[in-house]
Amino acid sequence: MTAKGLPLRSKLATSLSRSAAALSRAAGRGDGSVIGGRIGLIIDPELLANLAAGRDIALISGTNGKTTTTRLTTAAMSILGRVATNGLGANMPTGHASALAKAGTTRYAVLEVDEHYLDQVLTATRPRVVGLLNLSRDQLDRAKEVAMMADLWRTTIEAHPEVHIVANADDPMVTWAAATAKSVTWVAAGQRWHDDSWVCPECGARIERDGDRWWCNGCSLSRPTPQWAVASGGVIDPSGTYRDVRLQLPGRVNLANAATALAIATCFGAPIIHALPRLADVTSIAGRYATVVRDERTIRLLLAKNPAGWLEAFDMAEQAPTLLSINARDPDGLDTSWLYDVDFSPLRGRRVLITGDRAMDLAVRLEVNGVPFDHVTSFGQALAAVPPGWFEVIANYTAFQDIRAELDRVN
Repeated sequence: MTAKGLPLRSKLATSLSRSAAALSRAAGRGDGSVIGGRIGLIIDPELLANLAAGRDIALISGTNGKTTTTRLTTAAMSILGRVATNGLGANMPTGHASALAKAGTTRYAVLEVDEHYLDQVLTATRPRVVGLLNLSRDQLDRAKEVAMMADLWRTTIEAHPEVHIVANADDPMVTWAAATAKSVTWVAAGQRWHDDSWVCPECGARIERDGDRWWCNGCSLSRPTPQWAVASGGVIDPSGTYRDVRLQLPGRVNLANAATALAIATCFGAPIIHALPRLADVTSIAGRYATVVRDERTIRLLLAKNPAGWLEAFDMAEQAPTLLSINARDPDGLDTSWLYDVDFSPLRGRRVLITGDRAMDLAVRLEVNGVPFDHVTSFGQALAAVPPGWFEVIANYTAFQDIRAELDRVN
């Protein structure tokens, strides 16, 4: 909806939302997305719906990869015109309202959505396309069990038959959730983490796997035929054409994110040949994958928030000295027992350092896994302990933010 078409209350809420966000940024208290959106929604509870009206919207949700896929989709769709987005990861209704208010009038919007809020945001924004990436365990002290989340998604999708779904065919939980949709584009995005999808969500029987294929041995649930697939260094599109994908982001998982982004963008009419080069414009996402040179060390920052994320981070990390940092503050989840779901054995043979509020929890886990390590009390101490050259840093959410802030202070 254009600014002129907004109800008076929404106009006031939009103006105050922008002002609050700007003040927050000026005070150095973040980008202002959450506080701006919160104030806007207090003034006008229908603000998100009113700001979404008249836009072609894509929502992107999943346990891992939401922020990256949102940025890649926004880049791919930018050939169609300006795209509103919550590119820094404020993925609840406050962040969505703030992003749309800040963007002003745009035809398109691509919004990352926390998986718990998909039903609420889908109802408010009436998107054209919803991208479903994956479902795995996350923040055990407050997140829903994976099968419960899949059931919530399934019910949401069934209630909105007008929405086109782009879904990961390699995740049985996502496939089951998306099966109630009237229209689906399947992407063979891969699933390296299997521990949350051994049991069929439909009948409770065992999920069997053979290479890329999977199926339930108790009912008809099985891997659908994908229209998009990740191939070596690129993707295969629905016509069967191989497309080389040049990314500045590491790892196979980001190639899969790019395939999903292209699948979503083409639903809006973005030509693949023009969308592909835009993907290379995405470098780091809110500091993730960024490299910083400091004291002759090239430091790369990788964010890993849950077992599936750590598995992918180990796949991306070079064989180089590696710092692991773990906190258990509210944004991280307070329960660190998930560390025992992570196989740290890929770190054997390299120099490993640990830090963070819950470094001792990590120390016990590494001892169990037979991974030698050194404990350091700060990022600066870690930096001084490794020789010049490449230095990997893998951290969960608030630990990652702490290290970014320390690097920014040095700058």
